[in-house]
Amino acid sequence: MTISFTPIGTIHTPFTILDGMPIQPSGASDVKGQIILEPQYEEGLQDLDGFSHIILLYHFHLSKGYRLTVTPFLDTVPRGLFSTRAPRRPNPIGLSIVRLVRIDGLTLHVQGVDVLDGTPLLDIKPWVPAFDVRENARAGWLDDKQQDSRSLKSDSRFIEDERKG
Repeated sequence: MTISFTPIGTIHTPFTILDGMPIQPSGASDVKGQIILEPQYEEGLQDLDGFSHIILLYHFHLSKGYRLTVTPFLDTVPRGLFSTRAPRRPNPIGLSIVRLVRIDGLTLHVQGVDVLDGTPLLDIKPWVPAFDVRENARAGWLDDKQQDSRSLKSDSRFIEDERKG
């Protein structure tokens, strides 16, 4: 089975290289960016301006290959890929929740963005507290490391290296 996606827009941010980027939106709370939507999707923005936050689904377009065990940014212990948010994945799809500042035509101004400049946007969904917040949620091995996402920055561990595969 082949699945293909066509980007609906492009995410623009100050980050032109992976090294030194925030590893999660929580570490990018002051970072501003723009999303430029393709013209044929403008009608779909109707009513989105009433939401404070949106979910961005995007393609890790520079990600090549993957490993099923990785050492994530927030740990020194190798972990199963699916228990992490590492960018090198079998299907390199990213997710970020960002603050929607305003919409100007085809341009969405956002804040709290942790994405590489030029990233292809696959979809936008509204963030809804009643749908997206869960009581008594657990974060597995990340339970005592979540706060570190505010200060840790990306390094080269997930940049493709031909020798590592």
